[in-house]
This record gives sequence, C-alpha cells and structure tokens, in this order.
Amino acid sequence: MFNFLKRSIFFGAMLGTTLATAACANAGDYANPELLMGADELAMMTGNGVAEKKVIVIDVRPREEFAAGHIPGARHLDPNEVVDSGSPIEGALKSQPEVVNILSSLGINADTRVVYYDDKAGFHAARMFWLTEYYGHRKVSVLNGGLTAWTAAGHSLSKEVAEHQTARFVSALSPRRYAAADYILERQDDVHSVVIDVRPIKLYEKGHIPWAKNVPWKGNLTDDGFYKSAASLASHFAAQGVTGNRNVVIHCQTGLASSHSYVALRLLGYPKVRVYHRSWAEWGTAGDLPIEKGA
Repeated sequence: MFNFLKRSIFFGAMLGTTLATAACANAGDYANPELLMGADELAMMTGNGVAEKKVIVIDVRPREEFAAGHIPGARHLDPNEVVDSGSPIEGALKSQPEVVNILSSLGINADTRVVYYDDKAGFHAARMFWLTEYYGHRKVSVLNGGLTAWTAAGHSLSKEVAEHQTARFVSALSPRRYAAADYILERQDDVHSVVIDVRPIKLYEKGHIPWAKNVPWKGNLTDDGFYKSAASLASHFAAQGVTGNRNVVIHCQTGLASSHSYVALRLLGYPKVRVYHRSWAEWGTAGDLPIEKGA
C-alpha cells in the first residue's frame, strides 16, 4: 500500500507538471511574456480612462495622430524625440542627459511599468523598449499589435490629454544591451558571436557587414501584425544560427527594425542581445569599415 501511495503521488506530481507546462505553452510560450502586453490586459489597467498608479502608457506616434485619438490616459512621445537631429548619422540618439530628461518628463521612475505603443508595426515602440532597458529600467513592455490591436479588440480612444507629473529617472546603463562598430569588428572571427542584419534582402544585397546574417524583421510578425509564437520566432532566427547561447548583435538601417528584433529575442529569453543602433547609417558611410555586396 505504501509503495502504491508513493507511485500515485509521483504520477500525480508528474501530471501536474505536464499540465502546468502545457498551460504555459498555450499562454504564449515566451520565456519573458511580461515584455508583451495584450490589448485586453492593458484595458483592464486603464479602466475608466485612469491608468493604475504604477502603469504608464506611452503613445509613440506623431502629435497630430495622438490628438486625433489615443488610448485613454496615454502620454505622448514624438517618434523621433530621442533622435539627435544634428548628427550626421541618421537615427543617432541624443546624449545620455537628454534621454534621461525625456524619460523623466514622461514620469518614469523605478516603480513604474511602462507600456509603449505605436501603429507602425511596433518600430518606434520597440526602439523605446530597447532604449528604456538599455538605460536600466526593467519594467517595460510593448503593446502587441499596437493601436490597431487596441481598436480591433473594441476598446475606445480618447482625445483628452491627461495631466501627469514628471519624475526623477535614474539611469544605469546596461552595456550588454549596446554595441558599437568596434565591438562588431573585434568579434568578426568569434564563433560564439553572430551579427544579424534585419533589413529586407534587397537592402542587404546592396551592401552589408561581410559576416552578418540576413534575418529580415518581418519574420517576427504574423500576417495580422502580432509577434509570432516562441516556436516560430526561434525557428526564424535559428535558421541563420541565431541561438540563445551566442552573443547576438542586431542592426538595420537606422536603429528601428533592429529594436523590433531585439524585442523578439528578449521574448525568447536570449540573454546576450545587443543593438547596434547607429546601424548601416554609420557602417555603410564610414569609408573604413568592410562592406560586402550580394547575397
């Protein structure tokens, strides 16, 4: 009888583990599911137009689009507010003090969860996601499917601009989230590292980093604009040798699409992922960096 009870307990525990694993997989199967916010989940946090005290929703679209209608309670950030318009490198970011001031003006501090959204396939939201993580903030998400998903789910928009207080954002840069051209050059023969160019194949063929793999960003999304499942994303990247045990550096043209793939790899839980945010805008015009053309 005692042995029977032990076997029953054992198989019961195994069944519970199996069911829990299946439930996790059915829930989206991402290693870091909290990085992606669903429209209904966000709606619960912003009921009656008032966001939960520690949740800040940020609309990363042009001002006129925000004014025409936005998620109730959302705060506005111009898509290119963090870009240094005076830099010769298209898409280059503003200085650290300037970025800190921007994040502070949005009311972000260590206690808040930030949710970014746009309606451009998540490009601008993803850049802010990466930048916010790079600057040391851990509670950050992207609205899956953006504003399109919000309205498709039947949720309303608002034209009211909610008042908010500024905060003191304290930056703590995470070097493991950032790559410069020198970092890429130094690791060109490193079998533990891989560089991925997420631009469309036509741009890749016109010129690319010789050892970069082409993994177009569009492979991150389903036909209706949502991030693919973990299994599909892992397959998309693994086809070019991008696996969780390698140092991954992502680049595109101006730092937008690369951030989109950064979100995808963070969802998968890949621990060593960096964005080369100055991307091809810098590498392709430098004149002293190696370039290769063709497939």
